Amino acid sequence: MKIHASPASPYVRKVRALAVELGVPLEIVMADAGAANSTYGQINPIHRVPTLELDNGDMLFDSPVICEYLDAAHGGGFFPPAGAERWRVLKLQALGDGIMDAAVPRRGEVLRPEQQQSPARIAAYERSIRQVLDALENDVAGLDGVNIGTIAVACALGYLDFRFPDDAWHTTRPALKAWYDAFAQRLSMVQTEPY
Repeated sequence: MKIHASPASPYVRKVRALAVELGVPLEIVMADAGAANSTYGQINPIHRVPTLELDNGDMLFDSPVICEYLDAAHGGGFFPPAGAERWRVLKLQALGDGIMDAAVPRRGEVLRPEQQQSPARIAAYERSIRQVLDALENDVAGLDGVNIGTIAVACALGYLDFRFPDDAWHTTRPALKAWYDAFAQRLSMVQTEPY
């Protein structure tokens, strides 16, 4: 299987980290999704990374779909079966993805020329990130185990450290910082650090 990827994407990292946890090798193919003359839309019409290319040539899009496929196809148990635990884990994944969904476009916005940036949009992204971080800090006990939710949250926090180190989210969230420091030592996190 191949993953069409970019080296800094937290969504790609989530898929790669799960693959490491499952022991599933993925061949990484760098995608040109951001290039002005990109042909990546022929692979993924959504035009975002990641895309998982199966051995039969089928393509899967979007990190939640790809992660669930990998888990189901390789018997991982990172997505609990129906019941309260499943909803807890999927909620954690939504929180991690929520940070990514605000941090990635925030990064794009701050890279624009200053006179073209939208301070209101940047503030909205920062508010969303702050609210999710506060919710995680207030329920850090809910970050137990290794599952798609904890993987998503860890990848999101790693992206914040990578792209926005001056935010120093951890200075006011010691419980979340302690959890993240421990989780970040997992082989799946070490092998998938963004660059």
